[in-house]
Amino acid sequence: MPLKMVDAAVGTFDGMFQQFRSETEKNKANLILFLADKDPSTSLSWCPDCVRAEPVIYKKLEASSDDVALLCAYVGNRPTWRNLHHPWRVDSRFKLAGVSMLIRWEDEAIKGRLEDHEAHVERKIDALIE
Repeated sequence: MPLKMVDAAVGTFDGMFQQFRSETEKNKANLILFLADKDPSTSLSWCPDCVRAEPVIYKKLEASSDDVALLCAYVGNRPTWRNLHHPWRVDSRFKLAGVSMLIRWEDEAIKGRLEDHEAHVERKIDALIE
């Protein structure tokens, strides 16, 4: 199966990210998707940008014939994400300002990123994967 997907929350991210990094050479593309958590009452993300981007990203990645690894990192509920000291807001590797955020990870660094306002644009997703 070309798409290999794993999920991580703030508390489990470090271990999952370490595993993700150890397997990057096996894949044509290594991506990290930062998303807002799902609202338990609706089963949808509380973030409208995530609701718009998530299905488009999954559709594009599942259609890819290349080996792609995707680490889905869930930022938490709205109050958790709004905290200016959220771990991924202050992490020098990511410096997240918004979600949804799709990042291409190569050679231990970010090689490209789609911000919240563009993460749903199919041609930009294609360009990030290639």
